Amino acid sequence: MSTESLVYDQLNRPLRDLRISVTDRCNFRCRYCMPEETFGPDYEFLPKTSLLQFEEITRLARMFVQMGVEKIRLTGGEPLLRKDLSVLVDMLSDIDGLEDIALTTNASLLKKHAVQLKQAGLTRVNVSLDAIHDDTFGKMNGRGTKIKPVLEGIQAASDAGLKVKINMVVQKGINDHEVVPMAEYFRHSGHIVRFIEYMDVGNSNGWKFDHVMSKKDIIESISQVYPLEPIEAAYFGEVASRYQFSDGAGEIGVISSVSDSFCSSCTRARLSADGALYTCLFASRGTSLRNPMRNGASDEEMRTMLTDLWNGRHDRYSDERTEEGVANREKIEMSFIGG
Repeated sequence: MSTESLVYDQLNRPLRDLRISVTDRCNFRCRYCMPEETFGPDYEFLPKTSLLQFEEITRLARMFVQMGVEKIRLTGGEPLLRKDLSVLVDMLSDIDGLEDIALTTNASLLKKHAVQLKQAGLTRVNVSLDAIHDDTFGKMNGRGTKIKPVLEGIQAASDAGLKVKINMVVQKGINDHEVVPMAEYFRHSGHIVRFIEYMDVGNSNGWKFDHVMSKKDIIESISQVYPLEPIEAAYFGEVASRYQFSDGAGEIGVISSVSDSFCSSCTRARLSADGALYTCLFASRGTSLRNPMRNGASDEEMRTMLTDLWNGRHDRYSDERTEEGVANREKIEMSFIGG
């Protein structure tokens, strides 16, 4: 990819990564994302006609790659609830210049789809897993789902040749006691666990600062049992601070959007399931790309629109976060925009 094709925002950040939500539906009801009292049986999800079609997603993805995007991650909701997802992966894999296609999933359905996704061109999966013991995991996912199908999904993905990372959102007083057991379980597995500070994504999860277990505390709790050493980031814009076990048993990561933000190197744009572009995970509103596409906009007109949106970007929410600001700001729900 020629650097001449890259676009930069107001803070000189290039556009390198695109997160694409393919559905706003999920089979879990994790409290930090889709609490049951908000997303209950009467909740109205997007109708099928509002979702971007695979052809529309691929058209937009091709434009983004022409602007410098190297990596695409499919998200949700739970993306494996979108019928024939491997067809979309296959379509995306034909885009010249796209280096990496990934999937974020809770893995409860992954065992069934892993081989087909790999054959279609998927390169890796990030599995959301917030506990390693059934009792805590069942409470976290809001459905009482046991951990067995998730672990089977992880194994199926690994057996299929997909690179696997595990993402654990850590909430103080809720599942922070699972941090060390998670690190212990996946040591020697070849899979990297990334511990994520509990973030104020959306407005339905009742987030407060005192619910956050900081990167410092996460690292200290693990190091007391399994000593860690910091290692360099693998690439510009990597969100996780990396650490390796001193005994050579692998590595972990910590994503610290709250205590140690990384806005200055954010290279990510997000496309919602209904085709709106968001330039920040904590955005209040997006810009519809679906409507101009369906109204006949040409590729050149769409590329101009996308370039203008990124050139005008100046988001740095995590750098500016305050408890008062969190309470007074409406934000898009994570289930709608993806992680």
